[in-house]
Amino acid sequence: MADATEGHERPVTPEERLALAHDLEASNRSADAVLVYYRAIIESQREGRWLSAASTPPALLGAVRHAMRTVKAGRRRAFEDALAPVRARHGGTALARFDACLENLTGEKRATVADPRQRPTILYFPGLPASPWFGREQFPWFAVLEAATAAIRDELEAVMPRAERSERVFTDDEAERRGLAGAQGAPSWNGFYFWRHGEPREDNLTLCPRTAAVLAELPLCRIREHAPEVMFSVLAPGTHILPHRGVTNTRVVCHLPLVVPSDCSLVVDGKRHEWREGEAIAFDDTYEHEAWNRGTRLRVVLIIDVWHPGLSAAERDAIATLAGAMGDFNKAAGL
Repeated sequence: MADATEGHERPVTPEERLALAHDLEASNRSADAVLVYYRAIIESQREGRWLSAASTPPALLGAVRHAMRTVKAGRRRAFEDALAPVRARHGGTALARFDACLENLTGEKRATVADPRQRPTILYFPGLPASPWFGREQFPWFAVLEAATAAIRDELEAVMPRAERSERVFTDDEAERRGLAGAQGAPSWNGFYFWRHGEPREDNLTLCPRTAAVLAELPLCRIREHAPEVMFSVLAPGTHILPHRGVTNTRVVCHLPLVVPSDCSLVVDGKRHEWREGEAIAFDDTYEHEAWNRGTRLRVVLIIDVWHPGLSAAERDAIATLAGAMGDFNKAAGL
């Protein structure tokens, strides 16, 4: 909905949004009220408030609890509306594990995490084998990818001088400050993207036709406006990608190392791996991981997002639909 508080000269407070949502609810505009309640809750919790009774003023506690109950029910309705065609396509018990994932997301029933070291920041899918590293046998297409290493590297070398095609991985200075450290001046992590936020970079795919042909054969994790992320990942000398975690265990991150100077490493769940050119690897990025280039040349790997091999086609369909619906809900709330 359009923000009814838009145009204020000062920022609108979560408390004001809470009052507005109450008025919308009283006017039988329940769908709009859910969105405003949700934005009030999210903005307040980003400030460390309304996280519990202890962080909520007593005078607001009843209203905040009502807002949370309303949002929980409203989000579930919105998600089920989006999922109705998926359920019609698959039916039966095909989505039993997905339903546990959805209940965990909406807070209806908390799933038991198989491995406490695995902590997705947004979406946890129960029932998938949990391991920081995946065995090669789970990705039979690795052989095809690795066989194309020379051709892909040739295209990398051809496009590297095209600085105008390079994009920062962290799109704002604050995120980059939190995510990178530099031992040799300012850190730099850039990408020559083939897919970003689920959208193809058609010009880049055209510039690298052999790479594009290989990518077209892979089980890319396709989620509208979210995934895949596929790029030549260019890490400058002295740059350290600080420890962080990914958003969901339904995705696997694969690397095809193309240019690897000495003293470059990837660490996942405390286990250090040194890339070897032309040797693909796969890991679960919901485990804490970091990477660095302590060498003297650029390090470049092809990063590819694919579906977790333990998911069925029906589960992939449901996850992609749910993630799109989550994005739609957030945008409608102005987040």
